[in-house]
Amino acid sequence: MTADLLAPLDLAFWNLESAEHPMHLGALGIFPAHTPTAGAHAADLLAARAAGVPGLRMRIRDVWQPLPSALRRPLAFGGAAREADPDFDSQHHVRLHAPTADFHATAGRLMGRPLERGRPPWEAHVLPGDDGGSFAVLFKFHHALADGLRALTLAAGLMDPIDMPAPRPRPAAPPRPLLPDVRDLPGLVRGALSDVSRALDIGASVARSSLDVRSTPALTCEPSSTRRTAGVVLDLDDVHRVRKTVGGTVNDVLIAVVAGALRRWLDERGDASEGVAPRALIPVSKRRPRTAYPQGNRLSGYLIRLPVDDPDPLARLASVRTAMDRNKDAGPNRGAGAVALLADHVPALAHRLGGPLVGQAARLWFDILVTSVPLPSLGLKLGGHPLTAVFPFAPLAPGHSLAVAVSTYRGSVHYGLVADAEAVPDLDRFAAAIEEEVRTLITACQS
Repeated sequence: MTADLLAPLDLAFWNLESAEHPMHLGALGIFPAHTPTAGAHAADLLAARAAGVPGLRMRIRDVWQPLPSALRRPLAFGGAAREADPDFDSQHHVRLHAPTADFHATAGRLMGRPLERGRPPWEAHVLPGDDGGSFAVLFKFHHALADGLRALTLAAGLMDPIDMPAPRPRPAAPPRPLLPDVRDLPGLVRGALSDVSRALDIGASVARSSLDVRSTPALTCEPSSTRRTAGVVLDLDDVHRVRKTVGGTVNDVLIAVVAGALRRWLDERGDASEGVAPRALIPVSKRRPRTAYPQGNRLSGYLIRLPVDDPDPLARLASVRTAMDRNKDAGPNRGAGAVALLADHVPALAHRLGGPLVGQAARLWFDILVTSVPLPSLGLKLGGHPLTAVFPFAPLAPGHSLAVAVSTYRGSVHYGLVADAEAVPDLDRFAAAIEEEVRTLITACQS
């Protein structure tokens, strides 16, 4: 049985997990139900199709490599690997639930439950609506199994087939030698020194980012195993209207909307927004075809201050745009937001032993995650039922009370919100603040 060693960042996610902070991604898809049995039929289809998707058969197990392998990949000693589960049972991973009146209430409870680590770490939960007019599917994928793009690929493999052009074949990668060629040593040394320099630069940036910080109590909490989710749907044309008026990118506008919504939410709940500028981590994917870890997480990130304390919505957007431009000019390989890249320089054994400690340091690094998840522009269907809305959910970092994920799908923007249910009982109020902030930006652009 062939095993595929986890990339360093995958291993970090695997070891960061705890009962209070499961490290899985999620997505809640909404479908109209053409018949009363549409949900049950969808569950049967998902279970039948899962058996034919190789990536869904992969479990993760610990590995302790013998010396020859450890010499070749010393950072992998004491790591973990993906391998096909010989006892894979797709029925165990696809579950049909009782009808519900609130898809997000059920999704929140399910997002708080860790995945089984002894089986392929993914689940699909089918939630029929109690009105019989719709059903939802909640997908959960462990971050060590898939990043956002890979999770999308796996989930799409369970949808109805789509006619797509055949991918161009890629040449097979040449076998890697056990030991490096001595002629390559000068280049390897220069590369190693460059990596060390970059690592030191990132580490210094992380240290600076944690200085002189006013904490935002509403965004931090003592961890609990409870979760709450909410979703917001916006018209993409409205976002483009703002972007065309003030410049920048769609992503700049979507991040600025989060800043404005936080201001409204904090003020309404009695947590003053004055002087508050929480640090937002904006993940950036660095995964490319034919990399050393084609299925693994390759993430960097930008770290920006959200101008929550600024009362002017257009000034907030300008501040976000300036901060994002500054990050892009520096590139995703430097700065405090690139701290995930340090995983490549940490031995696997250190990930295993130090994972819980690193997780607890997340609140010192950033205050809120705001991530964008790519979705296909083509319409997806399940059993002939079109996917009409999809809300992405990001893992909640230790010590954090709220995470935001955003996707665009067929002319709409979908915000997926995940919160600690005990710390944020008013998540629906924050969702409403997002809608209000978009209207405020449109009004400001027209004046």
